[in-house]
Amino acid sequence: MAPVSEQLAPQGAGDSAATAPLPGPVEPRRENGGDWCQGSGSPAAPGGDSGAEPRAATEAAGSAGCPGSATPEPPEGGWGWVVMLAAMWCNGAVFGIQNSCGVLFVSMLQLFGGGGDEQIAFKTAWVNSLSMGMVFFCSPIVSIFTDLFGCRKVAVIGAAVGFVGLLSSSFVRTIEPLYFTYGILFACGCSFAYQPSLVILGHYFKKRLGLVNGIVTAGSSLFTVSLPFLLRALIDSVGLHNTLRVLCILMFVLFLGGFTYKPLVSNAKDKEGGKKGKFRFPPEKKICNFSVFKVPSYRIWAFGIPAALFGYFVPYVHLMKHVKDRFGDNMPEEVLLLCLGITSGVGRLIFGRVADYIPGAKKVYLQVASFFFIGLMSMMIPLCHVFGGLIAVCLFMGLFDGCFICIMAPIAFELVGAQDVSQAIGFLLGLMSIPMTVGPPVAGLLRDHLGTYDVAFYLAGVPPLIGGAILCFIPWVHERQKLKERAKPVDGETTEKMLEHESTLVSDVTEKPVKEMESGF
Repeated sequence: MAPVSEQLAPQGAGDSAATAPLPGPVEPRRENGGDWCQGSGSPAAPGGDSGAEPRAATEAAGSAGCPGSATPEPPEGGWGWVVMLAAMWCNGAVFGIQNSCGVLFVSMLQLFGGGGDEQIAFKTAWVNSLSMGMVFFCSPIVSIFTDLFGCRKVAVIGAAVGFVGLLSSSFVRTIEPLYFTYGILFACGCSFAYQPSLVILGHYFKKRLGLVNGIVTAGSSLFTVSLPFLLRALIDSVGLHNTLRVLCILMFVLFLGGFTYKPLVSNAKDKEGGKKGKFRFPPEKKICNFSVFKVPSYRIWAFGIPAALFGYFVPYVHLMKHVKDRFGDNMPEEVLLLCLGITSGVGRLIFGRVADYIPGAKKVYLQVASFFFIGLMSMMIPLCHVFGGLIAVCLFMGLFDGCFICIMAPIAFELVGAQDVSQAIGFLLGLMSIPMTVGPPVAGLLRDHLGTYDVAFYLAGVPPLIGGAILCFIPWVHERQKLKERAKPVDGETTEKMLEHESTLVSDVTEKPVKEMESGF
């Protein structure tokens, strides 16, 4: 693994750059045939510029390390702590609501299921699963918009759209309009607000990025712990529609928090058109970067993660209803979401820090272990005939759910590098949307036909085991890939020319002092 002395920057921020620099290896660079230094791509041809577009002076200014570095060093604090708190609120507001969907699901069944519809669980499950799926489905598009316009603008507009979607959902009187207002409009707004909150962290933190990322993602755990009780109290007192209007307050604070994403680096649009004084977009190949799929280890990751997630969201949607079916209405089912939220937050803090000490692509093994335990816990849900057993299952499931979530970005950096990490994460989240959208309605359909959730939870535990087995191949493939890249010539030079150039330098160093000594005599 190459030594790290400087972090490569993402493109575009702002109002901030679009790719979060994350801990990992950085390939060395040689400046104009001179010394090797860290922080860039291939070496320039000896004797001058290689013909590539010169780096902007503003990018070189303030950069630590080698001349021509692409971005200044992150400040490791300062205004970054405010950004961290805003990003933490974003994670809490977005996924606190999504993870509390089991409470909303039960309320929707009671409100819209009075007509004796035999498939009401299937139809209602589509609202919440479509919402969670759209959060991830929009991620590739969000990556492109973040590259073009920066984190601040994308996050603020996304929060505004989410606010409108949630507010409009509070006025519907049938289940079908919720597919659009809650499942699409609200979810798309959340997606546009969420992803910039992760990207912006890399502009303010590098050495503490693992810890900061764990703190930020723990925001969803804090909200998941508290929101179910608040939602239950609100629904019982003011009803579902007014409860949705109260939740709009969270989105309004999220809207204000987006303005804290202060830009540190110019975005891609500014880099392309700003220096010439006119507005224009960067080339299409820079907007949609599909080159990440040329990386074999990333392809395996992008296939294995979605394969593991077909049953991932099923407990969040259907566990509350399963408790009512098995134990009646007297059990405090919200305690299960409390257990999931607490241990998920603990897992994000612990495993986020542990991942900083695991080298390279071996971080994937943490996700392998996570999927194994998540699948096993899903299968154990039908076997729990006492409420205490379900509490124990949820404690373990939440712990490893936190592990899976918090190391997504560090693994992406290890596989594709800093320059491509934003769209690599975006493409992955987009692929994740398909199984996360399909899983809960299928479980609801099984419940409608079989009268119980047992088979649904058994089947929900199988995909994580399969996906985890697929991910086991990534470290081996990634090491082979790195060995091949090291053996390739740099910038089109043949190996013979490189050896010849190095031997010339060695001969100059050894012969010049001898000649000077001979001329002296």
